[in-house]
Amino acid sequence: MALRSDWSQRNCSMARGLDILGDPWGMLVLREVFFGNGRFDAMKSRLGAADSVLTKRLAALVDAGLLTRSPYDDGGRTRQEYVLTEMGEDALPVLNAVVIWAEKHLPAPSEQAHMFVVHTGCGARTTSADSCTECGERLTARNTSWHSLTRTPDPVPLAATYASPGPSAKAPSQNGPAL
Repeated sequence: MALRSDWSQRNCSMARGLDILGDPWGMLVLREVFFGNGRFDAMKSRLGAADSVLTKRLAALVDAGLLTRSPYDDGGRTRQEYVLTEMGEDALPVLNAVVIWAEKHLPAPSEQAHMFVVHTGCGARTTSADSCTECGERLTARNTSWHSLTRTPDPVPLAATYASPGPSAKAPSQNGPAL
């Protein structure tokens, strides 16, 4: 990732992982793709990011193998939508852990500023990043929802890899107002 020092060849696996997942904008881009907002304009609107910032983060996530581009027709020309790869989908526990940690340790600025990880299999909120604390099932993008109170009154099923069509086809307006 050319946005800062290159840690990709470090001896420490945490350093190599942070080389890709340690950028806040990159993590927020992944959040949007998991929420089904894989189109540039939807992400830009939701994140409030400058074109240059978003373009660099998307390119870095594609180069790292977490996202891939998928063409779609907007009615006038072909554009690219960003979708998760298997590698990107495997980052889900990392994003879940950040959400769960923040909910536990950081004060929310309002009653609506909360986000929860929900296992759709049993419907329970979980306090574990990789398995449901209610039933023990392993969490995946296909059986996990995020419930962001600022987005929607109901949990949103997560988008999965390109091979499995998911909510990435949703209109951006279904996921609520910006950050």
